[in-house]
Amino acid sequence: MIAGNRPINYLRISVTDRCNFRCLYCVPSSPFAVIAHKKIASYEEILRITRLACELGITKVRITGGEPFVRKDIFSFLERLCAIESLKDISITTNGALLTRKKIKKLISLGIKRLNLSLDTLDPAKFARITGRDRFQNVKDAIFTAHELGISPVKINTVILRGINDDEIENMTALTLDYPFHIRFIEYMPMGDTAVKKQQQVLTREIKEKIESRFGKLLPVQRTANDGPAKKYQITGAAGIVGFITPISSHFCSECNRLRLTSRGTLRPCLLNNYEKDILNPLRKGASDDELKQIIVDTLTKKPLFHGLTDPSVKGIPISHMTSIGG
Repeated sequence: MIAGNRPINYLRISVTDRCNFRCLYCVPSSPFAVIAHKKIASYEEILRITRLACELGITKVRITGGEPFVRKDIFSFLERLCAIESLKDISITTNGALLTRKKIKKLISLGIKRLNLSLDTLDPAKFARITGRDRFQNVKDAIFTAHELGISPVKINTVILRGINDDEIENMTALTLDYPFHIRFIEYMPMGDTAVKKQQQVLTREIKEKIESRFGKLLPVQRTANDGPAKKYQITGAAGIVGFITPISSHFCSECNRLRLTSRGTLRPCLLNNYEKDILNPLRKGASDDELKQIIVDTLTKKPLFHGLTDPSVKGIPISHMTSIGG
């Protein structure tokens, strides 16, 4: 599939809007309701849409939430997903709190060898403040167990917020000295009415300057076939990688190869734009495979060349919350 001269081969699938965390930068600050169960796409519906997307050129899938491991029978779904022969790469984004050794072994047995885990601090008290949950040790154990069992790479997603965890940039980076982790600093994206203010946003240039002031110049790392938008670097002699995801300071829209399927069964061609196309209701009303494929193709004609987070004059700035979209 092609969208604006960009090949689209990557589908991010949100299997649920529910999460066992309440992260400051993710959930709404005001009361909100989860999506009714009947409005959530079933596993069978997700698999059908995924198979059709694969026939159109999707080769890479990432499972997200909410938190994917809170959904019942997730491993049964993953087993069926991994059986789709044309999928060359399947990975999962998770907060890690529910990932036991047994579950990680099961993922590996299914052929899933890449995990992205969220960890914004190495301080248990600060962790509880950011996530709303006292689960630091669970997440830390999941990260090191995944590493021990051979998950590679273990990617750690970190959102730096001024006045909250911007004093931990160097300590988070130091994990890469001894472990082959990919520590990825992600610029905060102001979406919806979260408890985080725009002035708490810390951009990549400042993060990079702090790292280099302590560890020396970061050396660029060559991209690989499975790389996403992160710009990768390495400290001299380090075992791991430091990555920067820069949706605010240097958007990568021209290189974006993603399409998103939300848990509500809508296709979203851009995370940072409100446009969505319903594919679930046509499927439930008996649409043929060809008709569903046409919905996917039509959705991609709306994939924008840039987002409007840094330009208030651009219409369509996202008001949706990350919990309703999938990261």
